[in-house]
Amino acid sequence: MRRTVSRFLAALSGLFAGPALACDLALALAVDVSGSVDQHEYSIQMGGLATALRDPVIAETLVRGRAQLKLVQWTGSSRQQISIPWTVMEGFTDLEQFADRVAADARLWRSYSTAIGEAVLFTMRDFDKVEHCARKLIDVSGDGPNNEGIEPEEIRRELKRRGIVVNAIAIEASEPDLTDYFFEHVIHGEGAFVVTADSFSDYPGKIRKKLLREVTQQTSSLLPGVITRSPSVITSTDENAAPRQKTALIALTAP
Repeated sequence: MRRTVSRFLAALSGLFAGPALACDLALALAVDVSGSVDQHEYSIQMGGLATALRDPVIAETLVRGRAQLKLVQWTGSSRQQISIPWTVMEGFTDLEQFADRVAADARLWRSYSTAIGEAVLFTMRDFDKVEHCARKLIDVSGDGPNNEGIEPEEIRRELKRRGIVVNAIAIEASEPDLTDYFFEHVIHGEGAFVVTADSFSDYPGKIRKKLLREVTQQTSSLLPGVITRSPSVITSTDENAAPRQKTALIALTAP
């Protein structure tokens, strides 16, 4: 199966070869490795993320937009590390190699708390290296609320100043109200949203759908007749849940 996907991506690379484009998206993938995540669950996260990146539509969009990707592992205060630095997706080989590195990335910590605010602050700091990218996004995965360090809300002003959006995937294996917590305290910026994974086994499918929405967001939002959310409203969505009162929709029409 992997060989078939690799051949397909290589074929796409030839089809879409052309002049280099400016960077459309800088995407930082911030993965929770706190003590509540066991080794099997960690493997599900990394394998699911790698598989999602290889999805043909996601891969094509990242490559055509010359996206910059990095991977961050995070847990308690002062325990965050860039395990894969910013890497430009100039071709499908770059994307395949990045996905391979994600799948093989060794876990750095096992027995610490959940410092979401510290994780976002750390992840934000080297976005000056990708200042040329049109969109800047931090993608946080987590299975629990912040219980150590600064609160996520404390850095929203700096996120706004830098033009960085924070989205999240809430893994509700042991925290049934985690999506609501992420909605209120973690996500930030225009069009920000939360996706709910009911368990770690649910994670691979949900992270694929989340990445698909994120990487194609700018293109789809410019098409006539597409439904998009008001820039003044931060949204939180679960595809199986009823719409939240905080969600506003605007229908764009052709001029």
